[in-house]
Amino acid sequence: MEVDEVKDKIKVLIEKEKLEKRIEELATEIQKDYLGEDILVICILKGSLYFTVDLTKKINNYKLEIDFMRISSYGDELTSSGKINIIKDLETDINGRNVLVVEDIIDTGNTLYYLKDILEKRNPRSLKICTLLDKKSRRIKNVVPEYIGFEIEDKFVVGYGLDYKDCFRNLPFIGYVDI
Repeated sequence: MEVDEVKDKIKVLIEKEKLEKRIEELATEIQKDYLGEDILVICILKGSLYFTVDLTKKINNYKLEIDFMRISSYGDELTSSGKINIIKDLETDINGRNVLVVEDIIDTGNTLYYLKDILEKRNPRSLKICTLLDKKSRRIKNVVPEYIGFEIEDKFVVGYGLDYKDCFRNLPFIGYVDI
């Protein structure tokens, strides 16, 4: 499907105001859980960039550090290919650190299952997952995030960092493609 065809089929799923409110709540939960401790936030590029920025701005912990990973599992398709590729790895050593992985969406769970396995071998002090969207109905691998923004139905979503062929990331809301 071409980008122009998708553009005309996007419907609002989660409005901007609802996103902002839930992110504030997640930040409060995370801040409480890590009170007085350091946190290394791993932003999974490119999709979780907007979420990570907004979330970390609301966590009042001066011991917060951010690093980035880029992992590919979708390509240009509407569904995950199942093939996981690390395109950009961490620059920070996570040994002995409290690590919080921030993801845009958990779908089948394949990507985070693979990523969690890799990160656990690097001996973090703790490893938790925060996802903006959780699509449990498509779960293949048992991945249970500690922090969930919204549980959603099996829809292809775009906006607020999520894309289709690298477009629509800048929408201020989460939309779905009404096919």
